[in-house]
Amino acid sequence: MNPVLIAADLVAIGALVALFLARHRRRDLVVAYLGVNIGVLAVAAALSTMTASVGLGLGLFGVLSIIRLRSEELNQTEVAHYFAALALGLIGGIGVAQPMLAMALMALVLLAVYVGDHPAVSRRTRRQDLLLDRAHTDHTSLRAHVERVLGCEVVDLAVRRTDLVNDTTLVSVTTVDAPAAKAPRVTSVEVTR
Repeated sequence: MNPVLIAADLVAIGALVALFLARHRRRDLVVAYLGVNIGVLAVAAALSTMTASVGLGLGLFGVLSIIRLRSEELNQTEVAHYFAALALGLIGGIGVAQPMLAMALMALVLLAVYVGDHPAVSRRTRRQDLLLDRAHTDHTSLRAHVERVLGCEVVDLAVRRTDLVNDTTLVSVTTVDAPAAKAPRVTSVEVTR
């Protein structure tokens, strides 16, 4: 167990959490990311001192991550951060013979998440489920209706359920976040009476 790698992992998970909070503002996932990272770090460090096989350890991590990921529906960005937290803990805990290599791998994981989640790389989207008070069977008219209801561009639309008896449609919608509107610049104000 290398204390330098443990310290590097704590710095890396702190950076990952700070990046996630700054971009997504979901405080509820911070505990999951920290818990998973520190848990994986501890288990990997314990397994590295035992004669247990690497396959057993990776199988254990797989089971734990499947259980966690199935308990709540996470979007792909949240899953990427979750996997990064797992990877950082695993890298820090397995006791790589070359600490500089382990720290470089941790930096690479953080860089990948930073670049992949950067607003300059792709437009920000928002995903939500809508229960519409009309049963839509035509995809084109459904998309137009959802765009009118939400008042924004729909990037992806998936029908999850159409109920012809109760006249409802449940859809998962991905929309593009509109850029923040800039306030008009005021150069002079004229007061009239």
